[in-house]
Amino acid sequence: MTNIRTSLRIGVLGAGNIGRPIGRHWAVAGHQVVFGSRTPEQLAEFVGALGPASRAATLAETAETSDVLLLSVPYSAWDNLLQTVGDRLAGKLVIDATNPMGLSEDGRIISTLDPGVTQGRHAAKLLPDATIVRAFTHIMDELLWSRGTQQMHFWGMAYAGDDAGAKDVAAGLIHDTGFTPIDLGGLDDSAALDPGGVLFPHMFTPADLRAAAGLSA
Repeated sequence: MTNIRTSLRIGVLGAGNIGRPIGRHWAVAGHQVVFGSRTPEQLAEFVGALGPASRAATLAETAETSDVLLLSVPYSAWDNLLQTVGDRLAGKLVIDATNPMGLSEDGRIISTLDPGVTQGRHAAKLLPDATIVRAFTHIMDELLWSRGTQQMHFWGMAYAGDDAGAKDVAAGLIHDTGFTPIDLGGLDDSAALDPGGVLFPHMFTPADLRAAAGLSA
C-alpha cells in the first residue's frame, strides 16, 4: 500500500477520534503501533483487528517503548498528559496533533493561546527535550481514514517543525496515512495549522494548500 522504508515503533497517546484512524493507517503500512490509553483494556477489540504488530498499553508504557509519539488527546487533557508522561518524551520525536480551540464572542474559531504563539512553539517550550513536529491538525477527524484510503495522496496534509530530520520522518508518516505532505516551515510558521488559521479545519489538494498557506508552487 505504501513505499515504507523502515518499520518504526510508534506510540499513539490518545486513542480517540484522531489517534485511532492515524494509528490504523500506520499499522496497515507496516509500523509497530502501540495505542496508549488510561484504560487500555477497552481497546482490545480495536487493536486485535489490526494484527500482531499493534497493541494497547498504558500511557506511560507507550511513551517509554516508542521512538515516535503522536499526541492526539483532547486539548483539555494536555496538562494531565504532560504530568503523566512528559518526562518520558525526552529524546523522542513527538508529532503534536492537538488543537487549542475556542470560540470568539462572535462565534469564530480561534486559538486559545496568546496572540502570536503557535501550538507548535508552545509544545516545544513545554517539552524542551523532545523534538516537535506539528501535523494532522487541519483535517476533520471523521475524514482521516476515508480520504486516506479512498483517495490516496489526492489531499494535502500540512506539517511544520524546526528539525529537518524529524520533519523527514514525519513527512514519511504522513505519506503512509494516504495524504501528501506539505512543508510549511518551522514551528513559528505553523499558525495556519492552528484553530483560526487559514488551513483550519479544511481539506485541500496539495496545490490549493500551498496557495492557501502562501507557499510558492
